[in-house]
Amino acid sequence: MNLNCIIVDDEPLALDLLETYVRRTPFLRLTARCDNAVEALAALDKEPVDLAFLDIQMPELNGLELSRLITHRTKIVFTTAFEQYALEGFRVDAVDYLLKPFNYAEFLRAATKAQHLVELERNQTADACHPDSIFVKSDYKLVQIELRHILYIEGLKDYVRIQTDTPQGGILTLMNMKNIEERLPADTFLRIHRSYIVNINQIKTIERNRIVFGKVYIPVSDSYKDRFAEMLEKRSIN
Repeated sequence: MNLNCIIVDDEPLALDLLETYVRRTPFLRLTARCDNAVEALAALDKEPVDLAFLDIQMPELNGLELSRLITHRTKIVFTTAFEQYALEGFRVDAVDYLLKPFNYAEFLRAATKAQHLVELERNQTADACHPDSIFVKSDYKLVQIELRHILYIEGLKDYVRIQTDTPQGGILTLMNMKNIEERLPADTFLRIHRSYIVNINQIKTIERNRIVFGKVYIPVSDSYKDRFAEMLEKRSIN
């Protein structure tokens, strides 16, 4: 599977090295070479990009700030000389983090990881309009979760916890609520709170504007109560 990619770095020598590595990699197609983040945003608007190699320290708009403006479909690999940014990189759900100076083997490993993730997501989309499972990163591995087994999803700062009805229980993954909400079928999963998404098909009891999952009570916030009421009306027998 071939990937369209862009490279972004304010240092010409770093850009030259990245371009050399990209052109040595058969499954990568370079669509843009950018020396600043603003130029990169323009390139991303011109045609679909599967993978972006982003330097972190850049003037005006740095790589971390740029990554938050990029759609979830574009995978990100950060390249930087400062390892203190590693945690921040993973907080924005980066595929990998390359510490300068890195060699071609390290570059290829990161690119291959991105290729596998893109392939998984494309296969999910191709299989059906309503996928029956998702893959998430947890403890340095990809975990497949069947959607029908998800009870609810809870936002925990930089992480989300996916609570299932299986022996596996809760699965913690470094992702924000917006990104995971975009990946779930809207006819099955409903945001009911800033910190909670629920599987409509798993709701058995509602008590005082709270959804009950065993001993867990999940509140429906005022911001989402209209959508929740609409869902209930469609599924209720009057």
